[in-house]
Amino acid sequence: MLADTQNALAGLRRWTLVRDDSGPHRVYRDERGNIYASVTHILKETSPQWQKDALDRWLERPTAPAERDIACQRGTLAHDHAEYVLKTATKLARNSANKRGSWRTGDDGLERAPKAITSWAIEKAIQGAPRVSWSASGYARGLRSWIGENVTAIHAVEFSIHDPRGWAGTADALLDVGGTLCIADWKTSVNARSEEMLANYICQAGAYSLGLQTLTGIKPKSGAIVVARRSGAPQVRLLNELELRGAECQWLERMDIWNAQQALKS
Repeated sequence: MLADTQNALAGLRRWTLVRDDSGPHRVYRDERGNIYASVTHILKETSPQWQKDALDRWLERPTAPAERDIACQRGTLAHDHAEYVLKTATKLARNSANKRGSWRTGDDGLERAPKAITSWAIEKAIQGAPRVSWSASGYARGLRSWIGENVTAIHAVEFSIHDPRGWAGTADALLDVGGTLCIADWKTSVNARSEEMLANYICQAGAYSLGLQTLTGIKPKSGAIVVARRSGAPQVRLLNELELRGAECQWLERMDIWNAQQALKS
């Protein structure tokens, strides 16, 4: 049973959805023709009205298009850097743990290299990582520092999930953080985010957690929203197990709103 859990996580790589941009918004289709809307689009469409109004006001500014492009590029570079560090560290830790025969399997069925090996592998990956463009270097530095200081096991990086209830998305990482299995998501922001502004990110973690459970049976015990800043330590919103279960419920409520919206359009 435990081996099945590890195999189920590895099996996520076999799930392939085809992106379809032909309609009013992007959707994904599986080999049977089932349609899945993206998590980020659902969050945008079901956001509170005050948030939609604030976004509209921001988009009306003459400099908004250029600022949005810069933010997207900055986010992509920072995400790519974190992905490189984690994927490289995964390979290094796997090779070392295999040579030593030091893998252990947790109660959740997931294999883990010793913490010392993981920490060593992350540090080596950070040292060898390609330099990041100056525009995103501070954000990338914040993410890699947090990873180096907090991650004790790496289970999956940049993995896609979908759920038969109608959503799909890509989670940044499944890690051990603070001794618990954690679904992690990387963000970048010039300014600190209020709890209200973090609400969509928290909901997003709930969506990814539910999708992961549906596809693999793996149930994360915590969540981490890591918002990298231009300089200094990132803003981190940790979700304990109760908060993550709450985020899942909030996501399902957003799905109810989304489904009601789609019913009105049909």
